Amino acid sequence: MNSKRKTQFKIGFFSVLSIAAIFALADSLGFFNPKEYTEVNHGSHSHYVPHDRDPNVPLSRFPMEEPADDERITPTGQVVKKLAYPQETTP
Repeated sequence: MNSKRKTQFKIGFFSVLSIAAIFALADSLGFFNPKEYTEVNHGSHSHYVPHDRDPNVPLSRFPMEEPADDERITPTGQVVKKLAYPQETTP
């Protein structure tokens, strides 16, 4: 009976550990980030980079200040008003 409890404890422990690891991975991949950009540490400062970043544009071209609520960061690193930059629409 004692070995059955140990087995149940091990299964429960590893189940909880696996669920925690899945949530940590999802968080690190940005699944819980509602913003259109990610803060990227770059030495002693941070850059704000959009999710649809152009990979050919260097990180130094992106702003070091968080955009305002009515602004958006373009894939090339420019900060523009949301109305001036067309949003992607989903059908």
